[in-house]
Amino acid sequence: MIGIVAAWRAVAAMFILNGALFGIWASRIPAVRDRLDLTHEALGYGLLFMAAGAVCSFPITGRLTDRFGAVSLTRYIAVLYTLSLILLAFAGGFWALAAFLFVFGAFHGSMDVAMNAWAAEVEQAFDKPVMSSFHAMWSLGAGLGALSGFAAVQMQLTVMQHFLLAGGVVVGLALALSWVRWTSRRAVSTGGQVFALPSGALILVGFTALCGALGEGAVADWSAIFLRDVTGATESVAALGYAVFSVAMVAFRLAGGVVIMRFGPAATARFGGVCAALGVFSVVSAGEAALALAGFALMGIGYAVIMPLAFSRAASDPDVPPGQAIASVATLGYGGLLIGPPLIGFLAEMFTLRIAFAALLPLAVFIVLLSGALRPVDLD
Repeated sequence: MIGIVAAWRAVAAMFILNGALFGIWASRIPAVRDRLDLTHEALGYGLLFMAAGAVCSFPITGRLTDRFGAVSLTRYIAVLYTLSLILLAFAGGFWALAAFLFVFGAFHGSMDVAMNAWAAEVEQAFDKPVMSSFHAMWSLGAGLGALSGFAAVQMQLTVMQHFLLAGGVVVGLALALSWVRWTSRRAVSTGGQVFALPSGALILVGFTALCGALGEGAVADWSAIFLRDVTGATESVAALGYAVFSVAMVAFRLAGGVVIMRFGPAATARFGGVCAALGVFSVVSAGEAALALAGFALMGIGYAVIMPLAFSRAASDPDVPPGQAIASVATLGYGGLLIGPPLIGFLAEMFTLRIAFAALLPLAVFIVLLSGALRPVDLD
């Protein structure tokens, strides 16, 4: 067994890669929308294909992870995920974009399941809550990806040039840092579900993750457009929306392990729900970019530890193999991350983008009410 610090670094590199590719895409959504001349509704439908690809990938990857181990599967998917990002730049119309988003979503979802299974193994070897730190690395990667969009706009790079350059650099560094020896545990998958849906106590875990992930996905894909269309921000300032959200999320996720050990998973999740609610209120009441950016930062703090706590709880379930447990929670959790953007698009087309974001407020309240479901089974 390799050193535990080296194992943490290897998994962290995969989380950074996954987040960076997502952030790179999110930062250029306005450019893609404008180039293809899409309405809010059309963009929402396109993003729904991304959600469908992810949801379809979860049960398959969960079984493959249990059968072949999380480590090698994570690395293979990392390469395919990077290639699928570059594929998005070739879209010449709505249907091409929808098809490519399905592929991009499938590899994004697959890598989420595999790398979180690997992260759960390392967390159990640490014997203390470090899952939050891995998700901090995801947010760090997402923030760097979003900042690369800001830089690309300033340098007047095309979407293709941006995706090729940023994607190539990130995947090369991540694969190099992740190349360590680690023997993943394997388990025999049970059941024959078409979709990896949670059952028993995991239902509430999955639903809590869904509430947080819906908001996280909405910010990822709509913050730039909200800032530009609602507050009148410039394109470069609009690209900072997701970056601010991600930086705040990184900060609280890095502190998350200490906070969870001090106050417990339930209290930490309740605090997150309150911060998310305050952030949503700030965003929807904003008349200028500065207040909206502050709201996105609060939302980043609020959603920071919800997914890490959900995956830690799933991995510790005594009745379901880790790969399947994580996949089932991911179906609702990361399904929400990807369903959130098209939902915002549909509501924005029916009403306004400001009202669409207001729909995230009751979801933040649900996080507060359901926070106790994230307490691991081995804790009182």
